[in-house]
Amino acid sequence: MSLSKSRRVRGVVVAGAAVAVVAAAAAASLGFGGDNEGTAARSDLPPALGEVTRATLVDYETVSGELGYGDATALAAKGGGTVTWLPALGATVKRGQQLWRADDEPVVLLYGALPMYRPLASGVEGADVKQFEENLKALGYTGFTVDDSFSSSTASAVRDWQEDLGLAETGRVEPAQVVYAAREVRVSALTAHVGDAAAGPILSYTGSTRLITIDLAVDDQRLATKGATATVTLPNGSTVEGLVASIGTVATAASNGNGQDQTATESTIEVVVTVADQKALGTLEQGPVDIQLVAERRENVLTVPVAALVALREGGYGVQVVEGSSARYVAVEVGMFANGRVEVRGAGLAQGTQVGIPK
Repeated sequence: MSLSKSRRVRGVVVAGAAVAVVAAAAAASLGFGGDNEGTAARSDLPPALGEVTRATLVDYETVSGELGYGDATALAAKGGGTVTWLPALGATVKRGQQLWRADDEPVVLLYGALPMYRPLASGVEGADVKQFEENLKALGYTGFTVDDSFSSSTASAVRDWQEDLGLAETGRVEPAQVVYAAREVRVSALTAHVGDAAAGPILSYTGSTRLITIDLAVDDQRLATKGATATVTLPNGSTVEGLVASIGTVATAASNGNGQDQTATESTIEVVVTVADQKALGTLEQGPVDIQLVAERRENVLTVPVAALVALREGGYGVQVVEGSSARYVAVEVGMFANGRVEVRGAGLAQGTQVGIPK
């Protein structure tokens, strides 16, 4: 499923202890470095105070995506004849069930990666035989060994399968009788009509599970980590948790609306987010959603207001620690910035330590 790049909202949140004073300021993450503990000196008390807190810092970005069933795959008939039955649009078809009927005989869905490219009969060997036998076993048929060889025992099980389907009990499987897909499918479009020739495109299918597709700007690839959690906000305002399931490796240039590609900096990659709790999605089958992707998270770290940072004469950054009626400067190692707070480490710093907020 494709979606033109849409609104993106960048944000950061802080979870943890309450903040006594938070001053808004802009800063860039410098990373940890150096062991300078700073110098102690008496100083005039600062005009405002902040507090060292222990918290979880989260840097996230909210992007737009599309809820749906993913990209569709077209299926074509191979055996000829006339289409005599088609499933309903939106129907789910599982292993062993019919996808359509041609000349009033079923074309059956089985699971596998290999296409049905040749007849299967006694004496035939190969990976496609094993794939078919695996399906026979999954459907409850017995009396044969699942391997690469189509034996007389396999043929006997095939005749039982054909009898149950109302087919001629030949013990031979024709390519036109079977279609393979990775899993159960959902009928997304009907190309043919009852009465059409059973040759060429018949229908298209998608997966049966709803998911979210994001056209993520290439510049924002840092946000996408396979297996990472993502919070999906639905049109009704409710949220559901998802997981980043796949990240595209091919960039697609965004269109400027006039049929011309935009610059490479606006190219996108496809990111797919799956949702385990399908009930939480309600009855919505397709539509725009917002997804919060977490770029970075720091658990249980000491933080101070960004405005508390001061540049030290000897280089690096420090904070002014206030102890009663006196204050001293302490050198700090600076980590992640988020929502006006910054991760710090420094000698003597602890949760609850008071720090100065200069003018």
